[in-house]
Amino acid sequence: MSLPFLRAAGAALILSLSTMPNPVLAGDVVDSHSYANSAEVRTTHIALDLDVDFATSRLKGLAEIRFEKRKADADRMVLDTRALDVRSAEASADGKTWTATSFVLGDDDAVLGRPLTVRLPADATRIRVGYATRPEASGLQWLKAAQTAGKKQPFLFSQSQAIHARSWIPLQDSPAVRATYEARVKTPKGLRAVMSAEMSDAPDAAGRWTFRMPQPIPSYLIAIAVGDLAFQSTGARTGVYAEPATLKAAAWEFADTETTVALCEKLFGPYRWGRYDLLVLPPSFPYGGMENPRLTFVTPTVITGDRQLVSLIAHELAHSWSGNLVTNATWEDFWLNEGFTEYLTFRLTEAQFGQARGDMERVIGVADLKTDMGLAKSDEDRKLKRAFPSKDPDEVFSSIPYQRGALFLVYLESKFGRDVFDTFLRGWFDSHAFQSATSEQFLAYLDEQLIKAKPGVVTQAQIDAWVTQPQLPADAVYASSDALTQVDAARAAWLGGKAPIAAMGATSWTVQQWEHFFEGFPKTATAAQLKELDRTFKLTGSGNAIIAGAWYKLAVDSGQVAMVLPAMTEYLGRVGRMKLVSPIYRALAATDAGRAQAKALYAKLGAGYHPIAQQAVERIINGG
Repeated sequence: MSLPFLRAAGAALILSLSTMPNPVLAGDVVDSHSYANSAEVRTTHIALDLDVDFATSRLKGLAEIRFEKRKADADRMVLDTRALDVRSAEASADGKTWTATSFVLGDDDAVLGRPLTVRLPADATRIRVGYATRPEASGLQWLKAAQTAGKKQPFLFSQSQAIHARSWIPLQDSPAVRATYEARVKTPKGLRAVMSAEMSDAPDAAGRWTFRMPQPIPSYLIAIAVGDLAFQSTGARTGVYAEPATLKAAAWEFADTETTVALCEKLFGPYRWGRYDLLVLPPSFPYGGMENPRLTFVTPTVITGDRQLVSLIAHELAHSWSGNLVTNATWEDFWLNEGFTEYLTFRLTEAQFGQARGDMERVIGVADLKTDMGLAKSDEDRKLKRAFPSKDPDEVFSSIPYQRGALFLVYLESKFGRDVFDTFLRGWFDSHAFQSATSEQFLAYLDEQLIKAKPGVVTQAQIDAWVTQPQLPADAVYASSDALTQVDAARAAWLGGKAPIAAMGATSWTVQQWEHFFEGFPKTATAAQLKELDRTFKLTGSGNAIIAGAWYKLAVDSGQVAMVLPAMTEYLGRVGRMKLVSPIYRALAATDAGRAQAKALYAKLGAGYHPIAQQAVERIINGG
């Protein structure tokens, strides 16, 4: 594909976002987490020319941004930046002739970063910014070879959600601003680049890997990784990228991905992104998965050798409809991404593995929700839609938008019937494809398509109770699980001395049953009981990261941390997934002595965590 701006940019990595108009549903959205003046000037195309420099842990080069003027007299463009070293700005009317233009970096905010204001000549259609990232960029993690599975090559990966794209690209970093892109990435010899886009199979003669994303996406879905990567196909349009040492196990674990894509299409409509591949990252990745279009980034902690945790892949795949196809316009509307996706995940799990498995996942999800409802610092954090924005969207990250949002959709399904609700959902995805929406826009669509169409089924007061009130509505519809009820009975019988530990039948439990077992375990358990549990099931040092993390938290909760401390320390130094490490640090921080121990562990291990995970753990151990 021809990329004429290469001649002007002159090298290394090119990322280009096309000039497709940017569709936001009902007019302009005020995004409190972005400095961008997108109501006046809106990005339609970005071209990055960067060099990936592992020696200095920097990306260096140029960012070209094409735009449309929404106000004819607009004479400036405001971009979001965080910890970027900006050296120059130019403007052009045609992309061939460039002229230096003035720019100003505003005051630095600890969360939002610094606004970059670039003057626009009257005829300008694009600007170009020369810059470099800093080693501390919150959206990038640079790993040494020793921190990878293969131990031979360094590794780089991005995590742009929620507002971290601005730490490696100067851009309008708002989910309301969507654009397409293509790229060329120059990497050190022997390393492969992958991105959330169509990808070439080999670098060109100049050593550049090429990419193209023809659909418009928000900035938080722009993603890059560079490392010693290999690929294995798992189907006609699915496959796995991973380090060679991990690839075989990953490909086996995710062998059914093609089937899952087909099931998604049957339930929710056509898959519109071409391929669906997975990238298995090193264990410091702070999330279970990140739904970057065409290339989900995934934690290695779901590779368990039994395919019991593939529901995480179902969740990330479901984002291809809810989140990637129809995106929350602001981070206050996050439930439109995650609540919908969690609902779709339950539906997909039920279709793929049966209702019993789906119900089990729902019960576990509600348990997570109730835990986080209790941990929330204010009623605002318990709502689906906050009355006012949070200062930092990462700070209020919890299961509430996921599980409460899913419960809301389950409630609507129960009221209107599954067939009617499925038609409604497909209509929402089809009519708003490649657009960004607010909660108000969804509720207006709901009112028009369901509530008014079928009067008397649901009242406005019932809808408001779900969206704007902090308490869970009394008429919420909860799932039940016989498999988990049996776990409760087995736990109670053993702890109560009514049955031997062998009678629990735990050797045949799924990971979900083990999660539930630990979730309901009393903090009054004795050291002797925990030792018997560990001796019988070899929990300390378990190769299953989910089970191991829950076991270590239980030991801390029960005042028996000394029993597991060496193995727990190794675990906390190896695993960076926040869902697994944060509960352990939180359990430690529940007492003064434990908080001191947590701080000592973090001082020893924290440098290996992703910057996002570092911030999360620091909030916990410092009482934030």
